[in-house]
Amino acid sequence: MSSDRRAALKKLKNMYLSPKIDLNDFRLRMDDVFSSVFLPNNVEYEETSYRTIKCDCISPVMFSSNRVLLYVHGGSFVAGSRAAYRPFVAALANATASKAYLPEFRLAPAHPFPAALEDVQHVFQSVFVETETALSLSAQGEGFAKTPEIIIMADTSGASIALALLFSLNGKYRESIRQVVLFSPWLDFSENNDMFTSKKVSDEIFTAESVRLASEHYTHAENWSNPLVSPLKATRDLLLDFPPVFIQMGEKEIFYDDAVMFQSMLRNAGRKCELDIWKNMMPLFQMVDEELSEAHLAVEKIGKLITEKDHSHESVREIQLELERN
Repeated sequence: MSSDRRAALKKLKNMYLSPKIDLNDFRLRMDDVFSSVFLPNNVEYEETSYRTIKCDCISPVMFSSNRVLLYVHGGSFVAGSRAAYRPFVAALANATASKAYLPEFRLAPAHPFPAALEDVQHVFQSVFVETETALSLSAQGEGFAKTPEIIIMADTSGASIALALLFSLNGKYRESIRQVVLFSPWLDFSENNDMFTSKKVSDEIFTAESVRLASEHYTHAENWSNPLVSPLKATRDLLLDFPPVFIQMGEKEIFYDDAVMFQSMLRNAGRKCELDIWKNMMPLFQMVDEELSEAHLAVEKIGKLITEKDHSHESVREIQLELERN
């Protein structure tokens, strides 16, 4: 094993929720390990609030005025913060030429399900209306109207919250979602999930026990099969008109089988879902770009996925106008 890979694993193991660690210590450790005073590529951020929910608003040098990225962070439902995820979301914002929002939603166990979902729902609706209003005002002087295009991204436990958000949206809110990107998503906490009964363990970061502990903090057992907690339990009706999904993960994760099943569910419902599996990579390898070159390549791939349609004249004009305003 290379020294860089050892360093990456050591860093990512701070994401592991152990029953032996105090939750406050777990949160502080994640913040300490993953936060940084420096953001990549001259990306800037400012703090904003929607009701009582604080958010980072992260802006790269160049971004599309009608595209917004909403990131729902992981942390086993009990940890994770703007500080811990700010560098990663800044890299994603830069790669996708998107203004990004990173909410500080309430955490379990003090605030169990559905508190985090309610916070993310409120931030989504507020950001949508804010963006829609700005685009409407802009169109009055520029002669063309745009509608918001929302990118939803999430990792691990945050994927459960993000997909619950999507299941709860309808009308123009649902139609505004252009793409969903999930990193090592947690999709099924139900008791009949093979993850919790199989003795086969190949994941280098997470264990079935740590995932179960997180679900116990998040909500009571009666909710583990609720689609708003376990997206793999979604009915076909919830998947109708679902936006395209892109799942990026390592090949040996304990979440791999669930991701394959989710892809099958979406495809059977006539929706798009692509699995992007990285050989020899561990969960959340994208967050350790100082240690692994693969992290940069993975983020670049996400950037191309989002921006590949931005080469039209209209999109170029949009970016030019944004630069002129700045």
